[in-house]
Amino acid sequence: MVNKDTSSRSATGPVPGPGPAARSAQKSGQDTSPATPPEPSLTEQFPFAAFTAQTTNIHPSSGRLVTLDGVAFDESGVVGEEFHAVFNVGGDPGPMHTHGVRRNDFERAAKFSRHLKKLDKFIDNRTLVVHDAPLVWGFIVSEARRAMNAAARANRSRNRRQGRRRQRVGHVPRPEAIVDTLVSARKQGAVLIDERLEAVAALSGVAVPPAEASVERAAMREEDTSRERTLALVGLYLALAEAGPLATRTTDDLSPDRFGLQRSQLRVDAEKAPALHGNPGQFTGKSGLRPGMEVVVSDDIRADHDDLIQAILDLEMTYTEKLTRETSLVVTNATGDPDSLRGKAMHAQRKGIPLLTDEQFLDAVNEARESRGA
Repeated sequence: MVNKDTSSRSATGPVPGPGPAARSAQKSGQDTSPATPPEPSLTEQFPFAAFTAQTTNIHPSSGRLVTLDGVAFDESGVVGEEFHAVFNVGGDPGPMHTHGVRRNDFERAAKFSRHLKKLDKFIDNRTLVVHDAPLVWGFIVSEARRAMNAAARANRSRNRRQGRRRQRVGHVPRPEAIVDTLVSARKQGAVLIDERLEAVAALSGVAVPPAEASVERAAMREEDTSRERTLALVGLYLALAEAGPLATRTTDDLSPDRFGLQRSQLRVDAEKAPALHGNPGQFTGKSGLRPGMEVVVSDDIRADHDDLIQAILDLEMTYTEKLTRETSLVVTNATGDPDSLRGKAMHAQRKGIPLLTDEQFLDAVNEARESRGA
């Protein structure tokens, strides 16, 4: 009897050799090892971009950006990229003590349009973090559109001069989302008397230099003071993100108001909407909320501004940004000592207009809805 050797057989059958493509690669000396995954991009490594701005006034429609400073950072606050620019505003940038830039630095600076492509690359696909989003994002959008419109006019002129090279300055930046640290602090219950970045950061436990002017601070370079503020913004964002919910919007939710400030689309539309009824007068506890009442909502509330505006519209009242003697009531959480009131709360108190907190107003809304349903 012949013994058959079976030791070379596999329980799963014969092991296949390399395929034709692999044999061809081996003959040509190509590397057949598995491909290593690509390195993550800087945008993926540092998905947040914090920006602080200095401007000639508070209205993007009429003002100009003077300086813009930003850093890209990760979830732990490590900075991976930096951005800083001084812009030639083409006119009077205002006194030096307001922004720290010497006049000859403005004369040497490039216009915003020369920086737009770089700014696009920095902000696109990142979460943009700013303090007072309507103003900061409003100025970025206004400057970008101004640069794009100027390029379009120049391109039309070039076409008339028979095909000169076209200008391409960039686009309005496209962040994944926008986080407003000022609104986020209010949303988390902070009572803000001083709304400046440094004051809110200090209130949130972030170690920052004092916000007051000083001889030492006046001697610092603008680039250093701007970066100091930007890093304070990063610290504030990290503290707020750890403490609670953040106020976040996408660019699709926003639209410019008549001053160029980037507000929610609902807020802009509500301001433009005509009154459905005549104004019945001021709010009282006895009258409750009635159709046609003119309601002003201050920015210092904790509730979502849009929720209150929607309630105003649902009850056929009139939402307005402007406070006058005809205003029926003002919704504000600054209802303490009259001597400490600021902004719309102060003007309402002086005119004898009723003040309600956001919670009191929502309670009045519920009562009005119940009475209508009765």
